[in-house]
Order: sequence, then structure tokens, then C-alpha cells
Amino acid sequence: MTTKIGFIGLGAMGLPMSSNLQRKGFAVTVYDIDDAKMDKVAALGATKAASIAEASRGQDIVITVLPATPHVEAVVLGEDGVLANIDAGALLMDLSTIDAKGTDRVAAACAEKGIGFVDAPIGRLALHAERGESLFMVGAEDADFARVEPALNAMGTDIFRCGKPGMGSRMKVINNFMLLSTAQIVAESIALGTKLGLDIQTIHDVTGNTTARNGQFHVLMVNKVLKGDVEPGFTIDLAFKDLTLAMNAAAENRVGLPMGAAAHAVFGGARAGDYATKDYSALLDYACQNAGIKPPRMD
Repeated sequence: MTTKIGFIGLGAMGLPMSSNLQRKGFAVTVYDIDDAKMDKVAALGATKAASIAEASRGQDIVITVLPATPHVEAVVLGEDGVLANIDAGALLMDLSTIDAKGTDRVAAACAEKGIGFVDAPIGRLALHAERGESLFMVGAEDADFARVEPALNAMGTDIFRCGKPGMGSRMKVINNFMLLSTAQIVAESIALGTKLGLDIQTIHDVTGNTTARNGQFHVLMVNKVLKGDVEPGFTIDLAFKDLTLAMNAAAENRVGLPMGAAAHAVFGGARAGDYATKDYSALLDYACQNAGIKPPRMD
């Protein structure tokens, strides 16, 4: 029997993921505040819902992919939200990157109603989501994981069990803290190298063959900002939000993160102006702007 999925949130990740589910044989009903995005998935055969409630009813699994903790709590816990309308025996899977305590609150609300819950934040970039090559960090009970695994396989290629519900969100905070801090170091390194007269291809080739090799330079930036493309797969504004999650978790647990604090401050400065809505690879352009040089580009 075809698995019915209600998919709420068609942003940079949600749109390609819901499209892949529809292409791969799931019966998908989509909802987003942007009607044009729903039309794109409907063109593949998906059903458009008129509301969160409509997207939640009659589904085997409801998936949410939303920007931040308040959005998830409003959509899931709101008066006419997912939990007010989801069928008995259905399951909620949240793919959003949010505060782990927010995930815990949603998980507890699901448990109180007898609804299965899985948190499976997304790894990798929007370009991977488009190709069905995402990575998922999963917090779930065994029985619930078995129910969502086929859908995860339809959207991605790598699935990591991180523990019970809530542990996927905690892993995502750590993952994004590491990659976003690294992205800032890469941006500064390239800006400094350019200022010193080094060619960007030379910087790329040498660092790609030492232990300096990393995904922020050799996967992200070569596919985005170094091609002159700063249209957001993941905005600096959202990146700042994710770094804030890490800094808050550190403060609550009395862990000092001096390097992270510096990166967090730079992201905060970048989001104060036009960079807020640009792809986070545009940290390179921001670093070059601050250095008074033209950002390098690769063919």
C-alpha cells in the first residue's frame, strides 16, 4: 500500500525533498505559505493542501521542514496545527534544525497524544537535496525509525541513528557549529591569501591536497560563491540562528567556545546588512569586503 505523507514547509530543502518523495512513489500532500512552491510539487502529481490541518489529516507520516523553533512549535502545537489534526496511529517526523529543548517539547506532546515522533535534521546542502543525496541525523525509537526509513532513503543516501528522540537535533547543533565555524576560517584564509597575491586556483589545489582540505572550501564555496552564486541554499541569517543554538547550549552547560563565539560575532555582523539573505558561502565576499579587496572567482 502506498505510504501517504503530509509535507509541510517547502523551502530550499523541503521543496526538493517533497519532490523526490513524490517521484519515488509516495502519495504526497504538500503545504506551504508560498502557493507557487506547492504548484511545483503538484506538477509532479502531489496534492496541494489549503492548510496545515488539511496536510495533517489522513496521512501515515507528517513531515515538517521549517526555519526555526518557534515555527515548528506553532505548526505542530498550534490550535489548528499538526497534533490537533493528525490521525491516531500516524507519525510526525521533523527535519528542521531547532533548539533541542524545542524538539523535546514536541516529542513530549506527541507522546502524550500517542503519536510516534522522529527528529531527523538534514545534513549537506540544497544541491544534495535536489539530487536525493541528503544526510539525516536521526533521533527515534526503533519501531518509529522502521516506519520512516523508506522515506528517508527516498530523500537521501546516508542515515545516522544518533539515539532516542531529541538526539538528532543535538547532533545537528554540533554538526552545524563545526561547519559554520570552519566556513568562517576558510573565508578569512582565502581573503588573506588573495591579499597576499596568491591565485585562488593555487589556494584550492594546495589545500585540497593537505589536511586543510574541507567541505566548506572544496564542496560549498567552489559550487557557490566562487562561481559568483550567492543565491541562498542556506542563508547567513539561518546560519546565525544555528550558531546561536550552539552558543546557547554551551552557556547552559557551562562549556566555553571561544572560537565559536568569534565566528558567531562575525555572522552577527554579516546579517546586519545585505548579507543576511545571501548564501552563507558569501562569508567569503564579506571577508574580502572587510579586507578591501575584490573577491576571487573560479571558472
